[in-house]
Amino acid sequence: MNLSARKRVIVIGAGITGLAAAHRMRELAGDVDVTVLEAGPRAGGVLETVRRDGYLIEHSADNFITNVPWAIDLCRRIGLGDELISTSTEQRGALVVHRGKIERVPAGFMLMAPARLWPMLTTPLLSPLGKLRLLAEWFIPRRKSAGDETLAAFARRRLGREVFENIVQPLVGGIYTADPEKLSLAATLPRFLEMERKHGSLIRAARAAENPPTQGAESGVRYGLFYTLRDGLTSLVERLVEKLPPGSLRLNAPVQSLRRDVTNAWQVTLASGELLAADAVIVAVGAPQAARLIGDVDETAAKLLGQIEYAGTSIVSLVYRRSEITRPLDAFGFVVPAVEKRRILAGSFSSLKFAGRAPEDQVLVRVFIGGALQRELAELPDDELRRIATEELRDLIGARGEPLLVDIARWPASMPQYHLGHTALVAAIEAAAARHRGLALGGSAYHGVGIPHCIHSGEQAAERMLAALRTT
Repeated sequence: MNLSARKRVIVIGAGITGLAAAHRMRELAGDVDVTVLEAGPRAGGVLETVRRDGYLIEHSADNFITNVPWAIDLCRRIGLGDELISTSTEQRGALVVHRGKIERVPAGFMLMAPARLWPMLTTPLLSPLGKLRLLAEWFIPRRKSAGDETLAAFARRRLGREVFENIVQPLVGGIYTADPEKLSLAATLPRFLEMERKHGSLIRAARAAENPPTQGAESGVRYGLFYTLRDGLTSLVERLVEKLPPGSLRLNAPVQSLRRDVTNAWQVTLASGELLAADAVIVAVGAPQAARLIGDVDETAAKLLGQIEYAGTSIVSLVYRRSEITRPLDAFGFVVPAVEKRRILAGSFSSLKFAGRAPEDQVLVRVFIGGALQRELAELPDDELRRIATEELRDLIGARGEPLLVDIARWPASMPQYHLGHTALVAAIEAAAARHRGLALGGSAYHGVGIPHCIHSGEQAAERMLAALRTT
């Protein structure tokens, strides 16, 4: 795409959304001058891979799903196709804590849809009454109201209280670190809403989707859909930075304000006082930061952005010798229901999921603490986080002795909470932003929190800005 005159675009934020936006801009229009401004000392946002003492530790997400194409397509376009690796074919499955012990999530149960009934009828996670209530889901009528519904209300209405508390809540909590009593089903897992609308029953819908049923023992999520990069997800960040022209990325460059001048050009003022001019601006930061930046441009949009709440988490990574873990490691990790009243959200056996994360005779375990339901725990000092993680792993998987390594990553207020009405709220935010030519918003606050959705958000923002520049 050629523009009649060289245009300048500023991307605020060098997380995966901002980097994807900048790359897409250059990919489609090499004659556009793109500058990426990052407040911190490194690019990547929450994506951070640490290589330490022979271990590969992800400080936040350690994979991305491929049932949407945006992440895997980007990796292939920038030359990382050969570096993509899938989860190990062994130990696939999920575990859940129940009455202080770890049990397997029934095979064929995918977040909220039981595709296979026999594992549900034989699981120790449900009482006889809980199993009968689950079977009754076949006959529960569709919801007639078209209004938004919380994920918790939907799951209880269709599957019953026990299935929600013992299986659905911990599985969903492990994804969104959220309170399902507030979480919008339409904004987070709309496919289950569509399953009810189309089939009238989640059981009927799941069985129709698995026809013939799979014979494997996967549970909780379809692990074959998850990929990562051989050398960690920072590889994606590093490659995107390499693709930018030299000098395009400016680190330690926090933005103080954003406004338009009398000629309708954008003015970006850095905290240092430096003033930059641009024909278009992509704001690829969290909703609170975006609200602060565009307050002088659109007060309504800023107030709406301020309504998006966030939760934080801390991730404690620990390495143990396999011989010091007494419970069989026959899954990729476990989740913890809120009703268990424990101090952790989940544990992920990272070195079992992906090769090259730890030596064969050792296990790298990532423990998640905090989230919307236990905010105060994520803020504890490092020694307290370490104590909680080691005590919980000792109790749940029999991890004995001192860990060979402990690494702690903190992500305060990093996960947007898609509360009831989120879809309508985002529509109002985007409508307000669309009134300003040359302004786009992108990131995890809007249409999805995973890596693919963030990439898609950034690329869409870039495409919208290029279309706006072409018509200017």
